Amino acid sequence: MDTEAVRSFVRAAELGQLQQAADELGVTQQAVSKRIAALERKLGVRLFTRTARGVELTLDGQAFLPHARSIVAGVDRAVTAIRPGSRAPRIDVLGLRSAQAVILHDYWRSHPGVELDVVTLRVDDPRVAAAAVQTGDVDATFRTITDPAALPRELEMIRAFDSPLELLVGPRHPLASARALTPAHLRRHRIWVPGIAPRSEWAEFYDRLTAEFDLRVDAAGPHFGDEVLLDTLADSADVATLVGARDRYVWPAGHDLRRIPIVDPVIAYPISLILPRANPHPGLRAIIDHFRSLAPLPEATWLPSWAASPCRPVP
Repeated sequence: MDTEAVRSFVRAAELGQLQQAADELGVTQQAVSKRIAALERKLGVRLFTRTARGVELTLDGQAFLPHARSIVAGVDRAVTAIRPGSRAPRIDVLGLRSAQAVILHDYWRSHPGVELDVVTLRVDDPRVAAAAVQTGDVDATFRTITDPAALPRELEMIRAFDSPLELLVGPRHPLASARALTPAHLRRHRIWVPGIAPRSEWAEFYDRLTAEFDLRVDAAGPHFGDEVLLDTLADSADVATLVGARDRYVWPAGHDLRRIPIVDPVIAYPISLILPRANPHPGLRAIIDHFRSLAPLPEATWLPSWAASPCRPVP
């Protein structure tokens, strides 16, 4: 069914004049007449009778009008839902407990009335997430394409913020009582990070990290979820993992897990935001400015060499 014909019918019914309906819709009276005639043929009924004063609804027209209004309203809502300037910015995060989601939540709490549409694409390859920005499925994604030549020309990637890492261990681990640790303290210990996906940015991050500090990162086995990982750490005397300082984890009190900062240098994971180079969603500007309000990391911070340039506002 032609929704513009339905819209023409509704405005003609409400105004009682085809010319007035045409003026509102920005078309000619003849166009409105043709649309309504085509709609009548489609439905097999007469919707209007012509009078000296304009048009009046027939009984069928009266019956059809409330449904036609619903159709027009539904179409308008659908268009609003996908139009960047009139809907909430749709932003992809790696997970709803990730530092990215936590920072977005902090922004939302500090800006009452702002709407956000936070989604998780559940893809490992950042190029796939970037393609979703290109097609408009999302307005931005918290991913990093480490090779600048692989970033599509229509997109730009900015440094959003850096997430310092912490060692997460159970109460029986040899490092459990430490208040802080240097990378050298981690060298003899198994750091279990299950599910490091090939071609992912975090796979490259851990490759650079282990090479720089001679660490033993074990990616063996599938990732069965945070709950299984936390249970394993609580029961183990030798397994540890790395988590972001801003990542949100919740575990039973009996687990008694310890989050230990890494210092001298701080090890940080650089988090970038990919968005359209031209005409980004207007709601992204304030979010990116919010990143600049975050406390900077110490000068003695290690980042992989592919870390992008510092965060800057969208022009």
